[in-house]
Amino acid sequence: MAEEEELFDLLIPPGVPRSAIRAIIEKYDVDLVDRAEQLNFANMEGDTRYLLAFRGKKDVLVEAEKDLRAMVREFIGED
Repeated sequence: MAEEEELFDLLIPPGVPRSAIRAIIEKYDVDLVDRAEQLNFANMEGDTRYLLAFRGKKDVLVEAEKDLRAMVREFIGED
């Protein structure tokens, strides 16, 4: 029986452009999933929200995160 490689999630912050999400999915071997997360800030103490995430191998997600950050910075006009 082959040992399965552990998969990780990279949470996508709210407000990330759909074009950036689509670009990451097309470029990397990741799946788009939703994940329940408890939020603990402001008036959302203990609220559970479903957030989007990329799921994949750790090394792939590290590279995807770099690209995602660059895309978001470009989108908001930050160098």
